[in-house]
Amino acid sequence: MSPIQEPFSEGGSLLHRLDPRGKVVVAALFSVLMAVATSFVTLLGGLALALIWLALGRLGLKKALGRLLLVNSFIVFLWFVLPFTYPGESLVKVGPLTASREGIAFTGLITLKSNTIIIGLMALVATAPVVTLGQAMHSLRLPDKLCHLLLFTYRYLHVFELEYQRLSQAMKIRGFQPRTNIHTYRSYAYLAAMLLVRSYDRADRVFQAMVCRGFHGVFYSLKTFSWQRRDSVFLAVSLLTLALCLYMEIEGANLL
Repeated sequence: MSPIQEPFSEGGSLLHRLDPRGKVVVAALFSVLMAVATSFVTLLGGLALALIWLALGRLGLKKALGRLLLVNSFIVFLWFVLPFTYPGESLVKVGPLTASREGIAFTGLITLKSNTIIIGLMALVATAPVVTLGQAMHSLRLPDKLCHLLLFTYRYLHVFELEYQRLSQAMKIRGFQPRTNIHTYRSYAYLAAMLLVRSYDRADRVFQAMVCRGFHGVFYSLKTFSWQRRDSVFLAVSLLTLALCLYMEIEGANLL
């Protein structure tokens, strides 16, 4: 099996050519602002900004919609629960259940937040390779442990998936067939425990190998970042737009 695919990181668009350090800063501020926003006006402004970024990145519409479909496949379950359990004014009746106006608004807010943040991250973060993002985070003086965690997770995630597939195949060869019984639950528990033990053992071997090669907590790279005029323009315009979204959020809160 091949390593993790990064289809959005390949391209020659404006976003692909931007310095990843600026994109990381903007993506972090954008995600935090959209996550704490409580106004539909603010979120719609953020969605418009995210769509502009998506267009600048020239990402494949089909692939982008596929990612959004995956996220919304989980969000759709909220629409079956929250509107009928959130207290508020009754709006719609479905059999014995009653959906509140506040519940529908709250669920819509979560849906809009999730899609806005995902689109923004696809445009800003996914347009750079994970290794480059780790180097950019290190250049921004973020904690070394956080940068190492990102890089090692990316490097070995597919290795652990291969290990899981080998263990699953071994179970099938021995005649295991999943059912809704205690034996199946116990077998999956053993599978998870064995995967955890093997992951820990591999991590220890990798660490010892790195120490033997002189690793002392620093990753060196031949790649250097070059901050250009377009990066300054992108950062300034993005920050001004985010400041406008923040102003709309504050004004909306004052009106309430």
